[in-house]
Amino acid sequence: MCAKLREIKEGLRHRMHRPIPETGKWLAQIVAGYFAYHAVPTNSPALSAFRYHVLVLWHRQLCRRSQRARVLWTRMTKLADEFLPPAASPASLAECALRRQTPEVGAECPNWARSELSGGRSETNVPTGNNKIRPLIKKGFSVA
Repeated sequence: MCAKLREIKEGLRHRMHRPIPETGKWLAQIVAGYFAYHAVPTNSPALSAFRYHVLVLWHRQLCRRSQRARVLWTRMTKLADEFLPPAASPASLAECALRRQTPEVGAECPNWARSELSGGRSETNVPTGNNKIRPLIKKGFSVA
């Protein structure tokens, strides 16, 4: 998360004097991609923390655009609600994970172990070179 926040900080520095909607759309893409990659049922606190830290970085960048202009947090929350996607709730993440793992009715596993390799059949039924030698060993001949 720290590396991604550093990248966002550098990107915000390059976009400091661009219009707010343009920067907001860029941040929305970044945050949505981060959420899509890291969205697992137990990770929702980290996702909301990431969104908060992005918002803090954006607020700092907007406050540095001029010496006198300050952006109030009431305005920042409106900008965040407008542009940044909300962190997914744990219930919705768990629902997505369950939907991905539910097997179809009647589905079968295609990777069943082959019975001739796992000892399921008699070893005499498996054609190998040892089948010709075994009877000779049983009769007392030595194979060298």
